[in-house]
Parts: sequence; structure tokens; C-alpha cells
Amino acid sequence: MLSNTPQDRLSAPRILVIDDDDSVRHIVTRVLGSAGYTVTTAADGREGTTRFTDELPDLVITDMVMPVQDGMETIRQIRAVQPDAKIIAISGGSPIIHNNLSRMVRRLGAMEFVAKPFDPDEFLETIARCLGVGKEQAASSAA
Repeated sequence: MLSNTPQDRLSAPRILVIDDDDSVRHIVTRVLGSAGYTVTTAADGREGTTRFTDELPDLVITDMVMPVQDGMETIRQIRAVQPDAKIIAISGGSPIIHNNLSRMVRRLGAMEFVAKPFDPDEFLETIARCLGVGKEQAASSAA
């Protein structure tokens, strides 16, 4: 999506990924990194909230079901620090659960809800839309 030159890396959008599943964090980091984003990760909501406060990333992607601190509380705490924070909620489970979670997280202030497993291209489109990255920029870096 984004150019991968050293200069562009300095200005690449910073994304915080919060998920208790190591494999999900690894996959999401790989997908985002290959698209030129700068990625920081956290293994639970409490760690994620601390990293958010310290780093103020451009976008947060948070799992909803985690030990220590779930995604709902994580979204609330991030919103308390920065009311206009850009947040995408992710979660596995059935379509019924997804529909309910999607409504709940949007009420809390998440911009989008993405069901796991996700298609990497659709996931990147959702991220670009939330960050306000133009289609021209996305197309030029995908080449």
C-alpha cells in the first residue's frame, strides 16, 4: 500500500495491534509491515492501553476477547485518552456474535469491525479507509 523507502518509513502511519494470540499478532504484523505500516504490538488490553498512551499511534487494531483486559474496556480507556482515536475491532466467532459485536464496538467508538479470519487485501482496504489513505497512494505502492 505505502511506499517502502527509508523516507516514507519515517512518515508511515503507526499502527498498534492488540491481540492475545501470538499467531494473529504475527500475521497482522507481517501483512501491515509488507504494506509499509509501522507496527507495534501488545498481548492484552492493559499492555495495549499503556502502549497507546506512550506512543499515540495513528490507528489501533484490537481483539475483543482477551485475558487481563478485554477489547471493550480497551476501547473505553483509549477513548478516554484520545476521544478521536481511530480504532478497528477484530474478533473470531460465529456470524451472530460478529453482528452483535459490530454494533457494540461501533457504539463504543470503533470505526470498523473485522471478523477473523480476514482476507488480507480487504483488511488493508479497511485500514486505508480508516486512516484516510487515498486510493491513488494505495494503488501506487501495491505495484
